[in-house]
Amino acid sequence: MLADSPGTLAKLMKSGGCPEAQALRQADVLCVRRSPSYGEFLASAERRAVGVTFFVNGAVIGTFSARLPWIAERLHLSSGTLGLVGLTISIGALATMPFAAQFVHHYGPRATTRVLIVASSAALLLPAVAPDLLVLTAMMLIFGALTGVNDNAMNAQAVEAEQRLGKSIMSGLHGLWSLGVLAGALIGSLWARAHLNPVLQFAVVAAAAAAAGGIASSWFAGQAPEGAAAEAKVPRFAWPRGTLLLIGLVGFAAIFVEFAANDWSAVFMHWDLRSSQAAAAIATGTFAGSMAAGRLCGDMVVRRIGAAVSVRVCGVLGTAGCVLVAISPVAAVALIGFILIGLGVSVVVPLVFAAAGRSGPSPAIGVAGVATVSYGAGMAAPSVMGGVADISSLRIAFAVAALLAVGVGAGAGLLGREHQEGHATAEPAAAPASDGRC
Repeated sequence: MLADSPGTLAKLMKSGGCPEAQALRQADVLCVRRSPSYGEFLASAERRAVGVTFFVNGAVIGTFSARLPWIAERLHLSSGTLGLVGLTISIGALATMPFAAQFVHHYGPRATTRVLIVASSAALLLPAVAPDLLVLTAMMLIFGALTGVNDNAMNAQAVEAEQRLGKSIMSGLHGLWSLGVLAGALIGSLWARAHLNPVLQFAVVAAAAAAAGGIASSWFAGQAPEGAAAEAKVPRFAWPRGTLLLIGLVGFAAIFVEFAANDWSAVFMHWDLRSSQAAAAIATGTFAGSMAAGRLCGDMVVRRIGAAVSVRVCGVLGTAGCVLVAISPVAAVALIGFILIGLGVSVVVPLVFAAAGRSGPSPAIGVAGVATVSYGAGMAAPSVMGGVADISSLRIAFAVAALLAVGVGAGAGLLGREHQEGHATAEPAAAPASDGRC
C-alpha cells in the first residue's frame, strides 16, 4: 500500500518520496512522450486540412490573375477598364465583409468554410464565360463577395487551429496559399503555351478546387459557438480601433503592394515588355513563388529575429522590388523585381491576421475588423494602378506601389509590438493528459 489516503499519495508523488511514486511518475512521463494524444493528432490533421483550403483558394486566384491578359483581349479592355473590373472584385468582398463576422461567428468557421470554399471555387468559371464587360462586372461582384467571406472564414479557422496546436502556423498557411497562386499561374502558362481552350482550364481548376476544398474541410475541428460565446455581440460593421487600426493600415499597405504585383505582373510583362501571354504568366508565378518561399520560412524567421525586424526587412525588399520593376529595361530585370516584391510582402499579412484573430471576442470578429481595413487595399490597388497606367504608364504605377512598401517598413514597430503582446498574453499549450497507460 503506497499511502493511507489519496492526499498522502499526492504529496509523496510531488516530492518523489517513495520508489512506487517515482516509478508511476516516470511511467506517466514516458507515456506522454511516446504516445501523442488523440487531440494532438486531430490538431495536426486539421492544420493540414486548413492548408489544403488555403492552397486551393490560392490556385483559384492564381488562375484568374494569370489569364487576365486573355480576358482583356477577348473583351477588348483597356488598362483602365481592366482596373475597374478588378475594383468590382474588391467592392464585392468589402460589401460582404461587415456581415462576414456575424455569419462566420454564428455558424462557426468550420461550416462556413465548407460551403464557401466550394462556392468561391465554382465561381472561377464566371469570368471565363462572360460575354461582355457589363456581365463580367456583375460576375466579378459575385466572385468577390464569395471570396471575401470565404477568406474571413478560412483565417478564423486557421486562428482556432493555431490555438489548438499551440504554435505559430499562420505564416505557413499563407505560404500554402501563395503556392496555390503559383500552381494556378503555372497551369495558366502551360495551358496558354499549348493553345488550349481557356474556358476548359477555368472549368477544370474550379471543379478540382471545389472538390479538394470540400473534402479537406470535413477534417476541421470546432463548431458553431454555444452559450456565452454565441451570445457575444458582433458589430454589424467590424471596425478596429487604436493600435489595431494602425496595424490594419500596415496590412493595407502590404496588401496593396501584393495586389499590384499579383494582378498586374502578367499585364505589365505583356503590354510594357512585349512578352508573350505564356511568358507573362510566368511573372505571376515568379511573384507567387517568392512570396510562398518567404511565408513557408516565415515562422522560423520571426522566431529568430523578431516580428518588427522581419517586417522592416520586408518593407525594404518590397520597396526595392517595386522600384526595380518600374525601371526594368528587360523582362529578366522585372522578374527579379517581382521576386523581391514577393519576399517583401510575405510575412506581413500573416502576422496582421494572427494578431487580429487574438484581439476580439472570437477569431471571426477580430479577423473581420482588420480585414475591413486591410482589404480596402484590394479596392484601392486596381483603380489606382489602372488609373495611373492610363494617365502615364504601369511603370509609374509600380513607383506608386513603392511608396506603400515604404509604409510597411515604417509600421514595423507597431506590428512587432502587437505580435509580442499577443504571445505574452497567450497561455502555453497544456501537456496532454494521461491516465497512466501507454
